[in-house]
Amino acid sequence: MELTSVLNFLENRSILVTGATGFLAKIFVEKILRVQPNVKKLYLLLRAADDKSAMQRFHTEVVAKDLFRVLREKCGPNFTTFVSQRTTIVPGDITCENLGVNDSNLLDEMWKEVDIVVNLAATTNFDERYVPITI
Repeated sequence: MELTSVLNFLENRSILVTGATGFLAKIFVEKILRVQPNVKKLYLLLRAADDKSAMQRFHTEVVAKDLFRVLREKCGPNFTTFVSQRTTIVPGDITCENLGVNDSNLLDEMWKEVDIVVNLAATTNFDERYVPITI
């Protein structure tokens, strides 16, 4: 598959990324934002108890990293606005029912909007149990 066809496929799509603070997820998010700025929305699920801690974690463990330097330079002073317009930080936990998302409005929005799911969540506990998502 050619890069242009992948970029065209991702244009105006909403993507749910699990494990958003992980190594692979950071690379994926940066690459999407850099090469396909017309992505509709990135819903970034990361383990956190509430919105405030999720946002803090996202900014310190993802956006503040040197990986985003090229995108930061490309966007200049509009970097924060660019990222915030294209991302929705979702506090939750993939091991819980409904991904641990407590905000029912956000959960409904995600069910309606998400076109692609990229599961990059990981754990170092090798005895985890699978919890199905209920609709």
